[in-house]
Amino acid sequence: MTPGGDPQWRSLGELASIGMTMVLYTVIGLGAGYWGDRWLGTSPWLMLSGLLLGIVTGFVNLFRSVKTAERRMNESDHD
Repeated sequence: MTPGGDPQWRSLGELASIGMTMVLYTVIGLGAGYWGDRWLGTSPWLMLSGLLLGIVTGFVNLFRSVKTAERRMNESDHD
């Protein structure tokens, strides 16, 4: 066992937090776009752009987390 704990449990913990981070990125993008629209009067374009950017950022984080968890699982299988 590694000093940081079982890699399978760490990977499971990271994957369990993906849903929360996807929602968080989406809400932050939406909120920033909404604020920008109110400030510049460009409704609804910045809000839609922020929403899209938040969703894309969430999916990028999803793919990175899955790739990291998969790598850890493979390393623990080889040990």
